Amino acid sequence: MADQNIHYDALIIGQGASSYAAAMYAARYQMKPIIFGAIFGGETAIGGTIENYPGYPEIDGFELMMKFREQAEKYETPIVDENIVKAEKLDDGFMVTTEEGDTYHGTSIILGVGRERRTLGLEHEAEWTGRGVSYCATCDAPMHRGNTVAVVGGGDSAVKGAVLLGKYAEKVYIVYRQDRFTRPEPINLSQLEAAENVVSIFNAQIVELLGDDGLTGIIIDQEIDGSNQLTVDGVFIEIGADPRVELPNQLGLELNDQNEVIVDKGGNTNVEGVFAAGDLTNASGDLKQTITASAQGAIAATSAYDYVSEHADSCEIHAMGYTLVEAV
Repeated sequence: MADQNIHYDALIIGQGASSYAAAMYAARYQMKPIIFGAIFGGETAIGGTIENYPGYPEIDGFELMMKFREQAEKYETPIVDENIVKAEKLDDGFMVTTEEGDTYHGTSIILGVGRERRTLGLEHEAEWTGRGVSYCATCDAPMHRGNTVAVVGGGDSAVKGAVLLGKYAEKVYIVYRQDRFTRPEPINLSQLEAAENVVSIFNAQIVELLGDDGLTGIIIDQEIDGSNQLTVDGVFIEIGADPRVELPNQLGLELNDQNEVIVDKGGNTNVEGVFAAGDLTNASGDLKQTITASAQGAIAATSAYDYVSEHADSCEIHAMGYTLVEAV
């Protein structure tokens, strides 16, 4: 149970790779960190098999994130499995509020809240999520053994998803609005091209989801074999994700034209005492990976340590060992 009466050195928001790495480094610096977040493991946890994280030739993403969490817990870092809905700067540091209304105080903030997956915005899309509509091929591919499915998107995640689904489904359509795929890893594109049961449909979009109490088909805006209707048992939406900017906006953080939080080489934002790491930021360009997020979390924690070391004496409440006392 996290103690609300403690003035923490680092309020770490998010439960992905960058946040866990930041917590581990902060704890090793003898700081008092605390982690918040209702979404365990970020994108890594739902990423399926990972083959490019050093030290693990092959490991499931959820398992890898569990190892991250266990290592953070080894340092007795409190973890609050709730989202933060409000973050504000005070005279003596920062205060964050959970969705249950609990408040916590700290000298610094490290943001690692990642990104929110995009949707198609179609009728029934949210309603049928889990009933034919999915945003994670690696999670749900085994459910479609022998079925016909569609993947929407043209980036690396869509290509990887189609390849994986092709190992289970009888037939896979991959529907993309442009005339070619967008920067997939060459090895993934090669695997897609070699998959005989995967059909690529370019310059097309899904305009309607069909079904009564779940997905039974889709309508696209071009004809395939004389019809624009495809009978499918599942549709996998892999069209990218957007940075979660609600808290950055509350704190007045500077964003770039892609709504990524702008950070320097130390993970510093334009607001003193606020640091950011991982997919939320512009730190690694288009390379959003578990290893880059982890590295950025470690860097942000180091910068937070320097900041807290400089400001501990100036923070009277922190120096006194912050204790809440109810008024009588």
